[in-house]
Parts: sequence; C-alpha cells; structure tokens
Amino acid sequence: MVANRMVKVLDLHEWRVVIVDRDESHLYQTGFLYLPFGIHTNAEIVRPKRKYLPSQAQFIFSEAERIVPEQNRVHLANKTVISYDYLVIATGSYIHPEETPGLMEGGWRKNIFDFYTLEGATKLGNFLKTWKGGRLVLNITEMPIKCPVAPVEFVFLADWFFRKRGMRDKVEIVFATPQSGMFTKSYIANVFAGMAEERGILVEPDFTIMEVDNAKQVIRSYDEREVAYDLLVTIPLHKGAEVIRYSGMGDLLSFVPADKFTLQSDKWENVWIIGDAGNIPAPKSGSVAHFMMKPFTENILSHMQGKELKARFDGHNNCVLDSGYNKAIMIDFNYEVEPLPGKFPVPVIGPFSLVKESLLNAWGKRIFYWVYWNILLEGGRIPLMSSHLSMAGKKIV
Repeated sequence: MVANRMVKVLDLHEWRVVIVDRDESHLYQTGFLYLPFGIHTNAEIVRPKRKYLPSQAQFIFSEAERIVPEQNRVHLANKTVISYDYLVIATGSYIHPEETPGLMEGGWRKNIFDFYTLEGATKLGNFLKTWKGGRLVLNITEMPIKCPVAPVEFVFLADWFFRKRGMRDKVEIVFATPQSGMFTKSYIANVFAGMAEERGILVEPDFTIMEVDNAKQVIRSYDEREVAYDLLVTIPLHKGAEVIRYSGMGDLLSFVPADKFTLQSDKWENVWIIGDAGNIPAPKSGSVAHFMMKPFTENILSHMQGKELKARFDGHNNCVLDSGYNKAIMIDFNYEVEPLPGKFPVPVIGPFSLVKESLLNAWGKRIFYWVYWNILLEGGRIPLMSSHLSMAGKKIV
C-alpha cells in the first residue's frame, strides 16, 4: 500500500522508492481463519507479491538483518547495504509459541494448533476433517495479537461448523482468555457474551496461561486454574520482527515505539511505522493499516517539506466478524469510541448493521476478498469509508 501510494505522490525524478521483503508471496491473512473450516483454500489466499507492487519502485527480495537508524542504513542478508532518507517499517508481528512452556512439546501440531500461520491453519483443517469430537479449547496467550476479533470468530465458526456436520453435541467449546471477557470494549463484549451463551460456548475469563501440561492435557494459569482439552487451538504470544530486536529499535515485544497519531517514530524523525509493526494502541489488523494510509501519507509529505505534522490517525478500525450461519457482525470504532449499534456507512440506509448479526454483513465480508486484492493493496480507498471514524448513523448507548 505504501509503495503504491508513494510512487503517485512523489516526484520520481528526485525520489527513489525501494521495497525490501523476504517473501515473494503475499498472504491474505484474513483467510487463515477460514482454512480450518474448508471455506477458503490455500490457493485462494496466496498470490505473487510482484503482481501488486508498482513498476516504478525497486523490489529487493532479501531478509533485512539489521537497521542502523543513526546511519540511515539497512543491512540485508544478501550483503547489500541500503541508505535511506526515510524509512517506513512494515515488518508486522509474528507468533512465538516457544515462549509458553509446554506449548511446543508432545502435542504441537498433533492436537495443539494455531491458525495464525498458513501451516498451522492448514494442519488444523486436516485434523478437523477426521476429528470425532471432544473438548475444544481456544486460548489467547497474551495481548496484543493480530486481529483481536479473530479468536471470537473462530469459536462462533466452530459452533456453526460442528452443527453443520451433525456433531455439535459431541463437541464442547471453551474460550479461555486473559481478558475479562471475549473482547476489550464493554458493549460489544456483552453482545459476544450473550451470543456465546446462546450457542453453548463456555468462557473462561482472566485466564493468563502459565504452561501447557501435555501429559494431563490441560492448560494451567498463573493462579493454578486448569482447563482440560482434547483439542487446543492457541493464539500464541505475538512479537515484532526479529530485525527490530536485533537493531535495538523496539520495546520488550519488539514493536517500534511511535506516536499513535502521527505514526512517526518516537526516537527517529525520519522513521515511520505502518500496520502492526508499531506499539500504538490500535488493533493489529488490516483495516487499521488501510486507515493509517491517509494520515501517514500527509504527515510524511509534510515532513519532507519541512512543515508541521497536522494529520492525525484516530485509531479507526472497521471489522466484519463472521459468526457463521451466513451472518456476520460489523464493528466500527477508534481510540476513543467503542463499537456502537447503528447503520453503516450511510445513516438509516446502511446497508450494513453495526453490532448486529445480518446476512448483508456476511455478504460484505465476502465482497471484501475482492476489494482487498483489487483496491486496498494498490493503495486505493473504499468508497464511502473515511480514514477517520464517523459518528453518523451510530447510536450512543
């Protein structure tokens, strides 16, 4: 998105845009959630990255080993050293199951799976094809994580999946979370809690995992609570990229400290973050990265021109949570405003309903697949959707 946007707004006689990436393939990470349930296939969520990169930009396929911000240089694994005037860090976040004692021991990828990686989601899907039932426990290790509603989606889709297969009575579903409920925002958390109760999904709140006991098949919290499982679906600890840690640019979890409004690094004025590479208190989701683009572009251009950074990212996040049964829930919120009921994007008309299950919302999620590949990656904007949160159509509760 950044590369596609910047080649359009910069004078390419004066500027050169260089993308460094270790992966030739681009993954539609939203699709990871659907792989275990057979809704998407691997072929549908993996495409060549070069197809979406602008021809005016230089693409270097290599691992970035170290950034030296004091020298404005990036050292690559292929021994290339790149000097930069501005650096945009889009290195993302990654799971670290090895940080939880016992998680990667006897049951790993046998009856313990993640779905935040292509391999994990694929292997979980293969496991579910022949699973006869038992106790399915989804556990969030620690926040922050990528797409914080995805675990909620998983258990709702699991309920639908097992009912469709005629074996819901053979499966007990437990949602174990370190949070006080299924989500951090109170109003939508209450909505999710009601849905979980209706669907017979048990919630184990304030559960901070200490270890996995493979012999007993339980996860154990720091307050000595135990939750037994037959199948454990884990959301492991997330950290930023290794290059951020090696370069000494990150916090304890290797996320880059940055101003949550301007997206500029706290320490280096020519370093910026986009997506989930920074430590800002917005969800680490694709829509957040999309909504960052306008204020990011305005601010970096202002800085290049020696002007004040006036654009503000308000933490806007818009998410469509697939709840199964051909229905979905849309939520729209930012740093200050929690998800509220109403209509979106046009007041009264909608057509999408906020904080309410609907068929139209589910169709919106299906359409997003096309929008993602054909508009968002190229730096385009979704019609009628502002980068800033709008209160139009929302009801204060």
